[in-house]
Amino acid sequence: MAMRFSAGLLLFRRSAGLQVLLGHMGGPMWARKDLGAWSIPKGEYDPDGESIEAAAAREFTEELGIEVPGGTWLPLGSVEYGSGRSRKQVTAWAIEADLDPDAVVPGTFELEWPPRSGRIQEFPEIDRAAWWDTDTAHDKLSTGQRPFLARLTELIAP
Repeated sequence: MAMRFSAGLLLFRRSAGLQVLLGHMGGPMWARKDLGAWSIPKGEYDPDGESIEAAAAREFTEELGIEVPGGTWLPLGSVEYGSGRSRKQVTAWAIEADLDPDAVVPGTFELEWPPRSGRIQEFPEIDRAAWWDTDTAHDKLSTGQRPFLARLTELIAP
């Protein structure tokens, strides 16, 4: 069982309460799903070839097509999820910043679709981005990433 490693950045703003920016996962498997189908901008990296911080910044830019906003990186730690051969450790930071979701120009990935068809298609990494209050974000986020919301709330609580 090989562990895969991901790093990401969770933007937050204090507009009508605490809000976080999430991306809806792209591709045909997520197209008709909403709850549990959103993610922080993140992606895999090789821990022997790249620093976690560099990977988080690179993946943010690749997924959203926007440079990482300036600001203090607040560590949210790591979570592990998955089972069997698909275990993943995700490390994340939060940055207080505002960003227009309409400015997002997502990166793409290739996938054989339909399965076993031999046809390779290109899909967006995320198909849309949106700001959500933390209660709504909790339901929309994939289960394994939900601890990051609790950590963010604790970290910036008045």
